[in-house]
Amino acid sequence: MLAKEIKPGAVVVYDGSPILIESMNVQSPSARGAATLYKFRGRNLATKQKTDITLKGGESLNEADFQRRPVKLMYSDATDMHFLDDQDFNEWVLPLEDVGEAINFITEGLEGILCLIYNDECIGVQLPTTIELTIAECDPGVRGNSATGRTKPAKLETGLIVQVPEFIKQGERIKVDSRTSAFLSRA
Repeated sequence: MLAKEIKPGAVVVYDGSPILIESMNVQSPSARGAATLYKFRGRNLATKQKTDITLKGGESLNEADFQRRPVKLMYSDATDMHFLDDQDFNEWVLPLEDVGEAINFITEGLEGILCLIYNDECIGVQLPTTIELTIAECDPGVRGNSATGRTKPAKLETGLIVQVPEFIKQGERIKVDSRTSAFLSRA
């Protein structure tokens, strides 16, 4: 795959590891005969480390043997999370340390979870960007506070704590951005 064909979201092999391209920057040459540079920032799917890649326009990287498969959470135990493949009903097991921060958003029945499969092995999960969760604990709202832009901490059903507007009450469902852990709106 040529450098100019690589887009954010693509998975390529770089130094023998699968790299998920998160962003890219194109530098056009200022002199005649100079090559256009493509700068990519990616995440190593095996080690979770960020990687910077710079390629000239004619250089290429191999596309990884990689799949995103829709899954549902079956159950979680002390060390692993077990997912059921929606297409062929295989079970994928992922250690909790490989799930990382995504564990704060995963609930039973969550739609849109994708397992990242590399060489027939689950190496991570990808969540939808917007997730609906229920507020488990928060301070009660005070009448008249809806006109101000102040926020208060709220503990969600998964244990994650986010800042919500003061008019939000305990038991309400809210939408949260899974990338930034930020409150978006009421559900």
